[in-house]
Amino acid sequence: MSDYLERYQQWLDNSAIDEETKEELRLIADDPKEIEERFYRDLEFGTGGLRGVIAAGTNRMNVYTVRRATQGLVNYLIKKDPAAREKGIAIAYDSRHKSDIFARETAAVANGNGMKAYVFESLRPTPELSFAIRYLGCKGGVVLTASHNPSKYNGYKAYWEDGCQVPPPMDSEIIEEVDKVDLFDGVKVMPREEAEKAGLYIEIGAEIDARFIAATTDCLIDKEAVKQYGGDLKIIYTPLHGAGRMPVTRALQEAGFSQVHVVPSQAEPDGDFPTCPYPNPEVPSVFEPGMKLCEEIGGDILIATDPDADRMGVMVKTADGFRLFNGNMTGCLLLAYMLEARKKTGTLKGDEFVVKTIVSTEMARPITQAYGIELREVLTGFKYIGQQITLSEQSGSGRYLFGFEESFGALCGTYARDKDSVSAALLISEMAAIYKAKGLTLVDALEQLYQKYGYFKETLVSLTFEGIEGVEKIRSLMEELRQHPKESYAGLKVLEVKDYSSGIDGLPKSNVLRFTLENNCWFCARPSGTEPKIKFYFGVKADSEEEAAQLAEKLQAAALPE
Repeated sequence: MSDYLERYQQWLDNSAIDEETKEELRLIADDPKEIEERFYRDLEFGTGGLRGVIAAGTNRMNVYTVRRATQGLVNYLIKKDPAAREKGIAIAYDSRHKSDIFARETAAVANGNGMKAYVFESLRPTPELSFAIRYLGCKGGVVLTASHNPSKYNGYKAYWEDGCQVPPPMDSEIIEEVDKVDLFDGVKVMPREEAEKAGLYIEIGAEIDARFIAATTDCLIDKEAVKQYGGDLKIIYTPLHGAGRMPVTRALQEAGFSQVHVVPSQAEPDGDFPTCPYPNPEVPSVFEPGMKLCEEIGGDILIATDPDADRMGVMVKTADGFRLFNGNMTGCLLLAYMLEARKKTGTLKGDEFVVKTIVSTEMARPITQAYGIELREVLTGFKYIGQQITLSEQSGSGRYLFGFEESFGALCGTYARDKDSVSAALLISEMAAIYKAKGLTLVDALEQLYQKYGYFKETLVSLTFEGIEGVEKIRSLMEELRQHPKESYAGLKVLEVKDYSSGIDGLPKSNVLRFTLENNCWFCARPSGTEPKIKFYFGVKADSEEEAAQLAEKLQAAALPE
């Protein structure tokens, strides 16, 4: 019998598995392909922790895989620090199916091991979890979310005491601990009622909310300008059925943005995401209900956050329709605005640094150079940006100012160590209000940057390959690029090829290839750490927007696999 069939039968035979789960498994008894998909491996930690389809099986998100992951995490925390039980972990969850159940199961395992669990009373954004860990002095934390994935997914992000997602080598060390845990007999669980009596299960909410909102509003640079102009800006906001409504609207209103209009059809938490099957602010279609509302009331900007409210997308109404800014555009708009505003207010000291990922726009380089600010580059995954804050604090070298990634993530300040849509929404609104007072829009602001620094354009192509065959397909595509790179792509000579799998530039090893081409062009290839995809990132620079678009299209056609 195959290993996966043995695992399948073990789940059916073991008394530790509940009857409802067994019934689900019996329904696939005549589908060997489905059995194989569910049991051929265990879920693995990627750049964002565990993530998978919600269903029974070792390769799926369910209470048993969540318990096992938590037992391994708790074992690791206690091994690292004997005081971990008292320090405890913070736990948050979003609007996805079973997120609340998985959160309680996570707490039950922590409590079963004598560890305190600080659990949010209802759904909260991922950045607030990062903040809570630091505020409460926890040893670690967990948030149950699958970010912007479709509704069939859920996930489990593990955090360290600095509020950052666990970086290498901690992630692999935690995996080793998880691998040691027997799914059926190796997990300790304590019922909530018993844990509450023992002082181990602690519900949190309002106090953390107030502190978190205060920390985000502190990121505003020109608070007087916001008080003066913020009330004139009409903001259309959608939480995309996720956790962002409370913190985003509260922060905006407390800051002075009195005209915040929430899209009614997308306001309530709903794990089915009925108006947006792919609840990602990178996808223009999720803004359609917001665009209708914007037309009706004459809105200025549209803001969307993903289900766990760590990513923010912004769209602006123009004479030619609506324009969605990608993560690189938003990142550079915020970066340039922050640097100029701080320069004018005398709060730019010169020892600050900015962080971006290796797949994010090169436009950040001339912007930071213009202000004499250091630019650091890290691997994909916001945990590497957060790690730079901790490293700078430990060394006493440099002050973190801002970090961003192309996938709609940004963080201003050090109150959290993960991307935060709340402070990003505040800053983009501050910028939009000040520009509106001058008769300009964010589109005008972006055009000013292009004219000053050049027309940079980036594109992303994700190729999806599901299942076991998909894993092999992605591996073979990477190996083909690695072993047989071309001398040029789209007529652009290859100047350098960086293979990050060997651990270069002082960065951890990662399965990423980066091709630097002539004329400030480049592209990267990397398998996703959380989805069955291989991603190709492209970046070009030209003398006009049209020329940049054409060049990007040519490069994309030349570099993508046939």
